[in-house]
Amino acid sequence: MKIALDAMGSDYGPQNLVDGAILAIKKLRMEVVLIGKQDVLSEILRKRNFRNSRLSIIDAAEVVGMHDAPKESLRKKNSSVYVATQLVHHGEAHGLVSAGNTGATLASTLRIWRTLHGISRPAIATLMPTQKQPVVLLDVGANVDCKPRHLFDFAIMGAVYARDILNRPDPRVGLLSIGEEASKGNEQTFGAFKLLERSTLNFRGNAEGRDIVTGAFDVVVCDGFIGNIVLKFGEAVAKMILHSLKGELSKNVISYLGALAMAPAFESFKKRIDYSEYGGAPLLGLNSVCIICHGESSPKAIMNAIRVAAEFVNHNVNDHILEELRSNPHNDTLNNFVAKGKSPEFSNHSIITPERTAPKK
Repeated sequence: MKIALDAMGSDYGPQNLVDGAILAIKKLRMEVVLIGKQDVLSEILRKRNFRNSRLSIIDAAEVVGMHDAPKESLRKKNSSVYVATQLVHHGEAHGLVSAGNTGATLASTLRIWRTLHGISRPAIATLMPTQKQPVVLLDVGANVDCKPRHLFDFAIMGAVYARDILNRPDPRVGLLSIGEEASKGNEQTFGAFKLLERSTLNFRGNAEGRDIVTGAFDVVVCDGFIGNIVLKFGEAVAKMILHSLKGELSKNVISYLGALAMAPAFESFKKRIDYSEYGGAPLLGLNSVCIICHGESSPKAIMNAIRVAAEFVNHNVNDHILEELRSNPHNDTLNNFVAKGKSPEFSNHSIITPERTAPKK
């Protein structure tokens, strides 16, 4: 197993990415290819005094910045993300991990890999912590405006991902709306509801916002506009809770001693909402494997993203998505360009480029 890592895409430079690759080499049985400026990456490895035949470097002189527009990023043919995407396309790596510009990553993978046959648009899926097990939420940023058939595709992909990667045998799928009744929602959700209720999925109806964190669903589907708002809001709430709790427990000696006694419980809670435990967010619906990471990802998060990419390949997730699509005839109504193997056009305004794709610590 060989995973390509966009080693230049990060808020803090390549150090955390290289350290994450080193952790992956030490703890996982796989190869990692660092894509980026060779002199910079070689110097970091020299300082770490780390050499291993399973860790290599491919030079890419250009870097896509966080503020580069998706279309403009495609002009940088020698950027780390573009070279990494080509590496996977030519079969020299099995998957891609990137913590860089989300829009640029989506643009390059969509341009070079194309979508799976029968999928009109890819979607970013993320794991959200709940009272029970994590829930798959998608789309969280790839598509601002969606039609019912797009949400239907997202449900198919999310269910397969939950089944293959999270070991949910018959994942419960919910459609995010303003009420649990089928009569609640808008034109988009009404159409998606009709498609989903006639599908072979374990569709449980509409999910309200509060249902995301109760654990009542394994997969919750929405468009990228709403999903990104939910993600950022949940991220901010988690951060606020941790900061508030830390402040309250340090007010006096009694509170501090109580905090020491409850340390195991606090550690368990922190682990539950820690994005680094999940690694990154898979970009579902493409002909290859891509995991999108938080721009501030720690080495541990990068290691786990590499692990998830390998699991995605080993479990043949894309093949299973295609099988699920074939068993649901509703998807035959997709646009003709999909049947012809063409990718949908994208513009700088049709893609959300979130700075984060998973809850922060």
